[in-house]
Amino acid sequence: MNPRADFARLGLIRAVDRVSSGSPAVFVLRQVANRRPRTVDGALALARRGMRLVRAKRAMEELLDTGRSFVDPPMVEDAAVLAADIAHAGIAAAEVQPPRSIDVRVLRDKLSLSREPFATRFGLEVETLRNWEIGRREPDTTARSYLHAIANGPERVEQACAPMKAVTE
Repeated sequence: MNPRADFARLGLIRAVDRVSSGSPAVFVLRQVANRRPRTVDGALALARRGMRLVRAKRAMEELLDTGRSFVDPPMVEDAAVLAADIAHAGIAAAEVQPPRSIDVRVLRDKLSLSREPFATRFGLEVETLRNWEIGRREPDTTARSYLHAIANGPERVEQACAPMKAVTE
């Protein structure tokens, strides 16, 4: 049977038993190889964690279309419990953790760059780097994500930030 057809058979749902307490979290959902996901069960598992059913349904449709989906249920009692609940539906769930702090000086040293070339190469302010390195400031979540991307693939980040364009005369 077609997983999309399961949604059509579902009809109206008047009430979903919700978890009584929990915290917001972000998860990436992926299809399990060689298993047909039970999308209705997956959507209901998300709805029990406070997601509107229409959003949960759209997340399941994205999962079917692309093989993965990011969801942010507002009331997760425990990440492992949600992952187990989703696993029963034939879907793998992993919590997306915010990036941990990163030592910018160690990263620069690993790339053998001083502050100025590092800042120029990756589009950062030299003063910002200095503040991070001396501990005056901490990189915010976005900056930490960017620094982790640099650490994992500096050439790819450099290429993405400043792609080479052919010079024509």
